Parts: sequence; C-alpha cells; structure tokens
Amino acid sequence: MTRHPLACIVPPDLLIELARTESEQRDALLSTLAIDQGLRTARAEIAARTIALPATLALATGGGSPTRRIYDQAHSSDQTPGTLVRSEGDPPTADPSVNQAHDNFGYTYALYWDIFHRDSIDGQGMAIEGLVHFGTDYDNAFWDNAGHMFFGDGDGKTLTDTTKGTDVIGHELTHGVTQHEANLIYSGQSGALNESCSDVFGELVEQYHLGQTAEEADWLIGADIVGPLLSPALRSMKAPGTANQYDRQPATMDGYVQTASDNGGVHINSGIPNHAFYLVATAIGGTAWEAAGQIWYDTITDPRLRPNATFSSFAALTLRAARTRYGAGSAESDAVKSAWDAVKVPVR
Repeated sequence: MTRHPLACIVPPDLLIELARTESEQRDALLSTLAIDQGLRTARAEIAARTIALPATLALATGGGSPTRRIYDQAHSSDQTPGTLVRSEGDPPTADPSVNQAHDNFGYTYALYWDIFHRDSIDGQGMAIEGLVHFGTDYDNAFWDNAGHMFFGDGDGKTLTDTTKGTDVIGHELTHGVTQHEANLIYSGQSGALNESCSDVFGELVEQYHLGQTAEEADWLIGADIVGPLLSPALRSMKAPGTANQYDRQPATMDGYVQTASDNGGVHINSGIPNHAFYLVATAIGGTAWEAAGQIWYDTITDPRLRPNATFSSFAALTLRAARTRYGAGSAESDAVKSAWDAVKVPVR
C-alpha cells in the first residue's frame, strides 16, 4: 500500500514517454525522473521506519488568513528549505516565481476558507510553504506530504515555470487536504480518486479566483505551465484523452487501464472521476464550487470514505452527500447519479 507517495503533477509514465521521443529534452526529462525516483525511494525508507501514532484533533482558533512562506532553492534538488525570500505580509519581490507561488497559495487558501470554512490544509491553520527554483530544468511540481510544495522551472518545451499554475498549486495542496482527511491509498482506484480530487479542487481554485461559471471554464489542468510539447494542457476534465498528443486518459470505465505502472495508473484512470465531476457541475450549472464542489468536499471529509475506496464506493458517498444536503429528489442528486451512470461507474 502506498501511503506516502510523491504526489507529482506530471506522472512518471508521461516523462518516460517524452524522454523516449524528444531527444532535445531528454537530459532534462531523465534528470527529472532520476530526482523523482530518488525522492520516492527516500520516502519509502522513511515510511518503513515510521511508527504511526494516533491522530489528535486540535481545536481551530481564528482563521481566515493564510500563513505563507516561500523559499528559493537556487536550483538545488535538496528537499531542505533553502533561503527564505518571502513571508506572510512581506511585499512582492523581484522574482516572479516567488510572487506567483505566494499569490496562488493565497487563492487556494481562499477557496477552502471562503467556501468550505477550512482553515488551511489541515483545517487548523497550517503554514503553507513553497520551495521555488527546485532542481535544474526540473519538469515537475510536487507536494511532499510534510508541508512543502516544490516548484520546478521546467525545460521550456515540456513545462515552463510551474508557479504560474493556479490549478496546479490547488491540485498539489489538495493532496495535503486528502492526506489529512481520507488518506486515500495512492494505488489503483483509491489512488486515481486521490489524483482526481486534487484535479477537482485545483480546478475549483482557478474557477473561484477567476469568477468563472462551470460553462465559462475551460476545465483544463495545467494549461498555464505546459510547454509546446504538452500544449494545450496536461489533462482535460471536459474531454479526457484530448488535452495533448500524449493524453491517454479514459472518460468512462470502458477505457479503464489495468497497469502496474504509475501505482496502478493513478494519473490515467483519474480521468473517469474527473469527467464525472465535470458532468455534475455542468448539469447543475452556475458556479462549480457551490453545489458540486460542496458535494465533493462533503465526500472527502466523510469518515465513511475509506483509504482503499473504489470508484463505486466513492460514487455512492457523493450521492449520499447530495441527498443529505439537497434532498433525494433534488436536481443536485439527480445530476450526481446521472454523471456516474454516464462514466459507467455503478453506484452501490
């Protein structure tokens, strides 16, 4: 069971395929893969030596304002925070990456606080720390499950500066929310749900910041950080499998991929629950962070959501959440049932 994953925005399978086909970016891609694999190995060793302790719930006090700290890694691949370059309340710096990370952390905090009344990642005001300029031409961004988000600058053709992606930052910080709530095992269907929840709330962060309705949004993940090789985006929730020339995500269970790679296809199969959320949000209409987002948030914070959840068990909880909040015969609950039916996930 994968409890302590390296939750990257770009999956290893995609980086491998690019390294095989794109000779000019091969060195940067292989370097990214080597760093990612080293980090995964280190995390697995730490997890194996760690004894899990019972969680204790602290009482939230105050709230409504984030605590952000941005560090400059100066192209080191060391996971220890480098030079602190901007703290909460500090003015903008001369480095756009620092300011973009700071601002996008704020937009993520705003969605969770304003809409779901959640005080930061852990619900208790946890500081949000970002490490920019990680590695050299590093083609990824990731959440380390220890309170830090790491930002690569990209090689310019695969990815560009990852601090630009409001949805990407919302995605990665949501891995922290999921870790503190359902702790979905990062493998198979539960891992795909873990990735999908991050895409869902990453997209909601962007839509909330831009004031977009579900109909106005593009439903693309990573459009602001991809280079020409992956244009126009990393993933599409509206039309999985169409985001770029390498996109193989299925939109329904007919295309579900049985694979041992990428922890059982957590990034590819996440297209199925992603598309279900898109269908719910557009069927309900208006702004997606209201009814559809509330249903999904109710689900990931539901104690009945097990770490080894399947698509079907998750779907059943979303339907329960819709009926509890809006009524059994409501348009919202009908939209949820129809969406899971459309992606061919049986709702038990």
